[in-house]
Amino acid sequence: MHDAVRVYLETSGLSGKLREWPVYEAWSSVLGAELAQHAQPVRFQRGELYVEVDSAAHLHELKNFTAEHYRALANQRLGTASIRRVVLKLKR
Repeated sequence: MHDAVRVYLETSGLSGKLREWPVYEAWSSVLGAELAQHAQPVRFQRGELYVEVDSAAHLHELKNFTAEHYRALANQRLGTASIRRVVLKLKR
């Protein structure tokens, strides 16, 4: 049974998402509930966290003022410098 679950997770692509979950959770928790609703992590690959932002105003705030601070806080929460860069994109 254990092997069947592992195979399903790998073939469905969910195993990668589960590995990324701590990074997503750390990012969302340091943003706080309000801002986390507007800046959703969608992918974490090779140290880069990709985040979709739902408004131009939030994108501007994160890109120009706060993303680096939140990246450092998320890494602190993770206990490692896993997130080397945050890539922000406006959600379409």
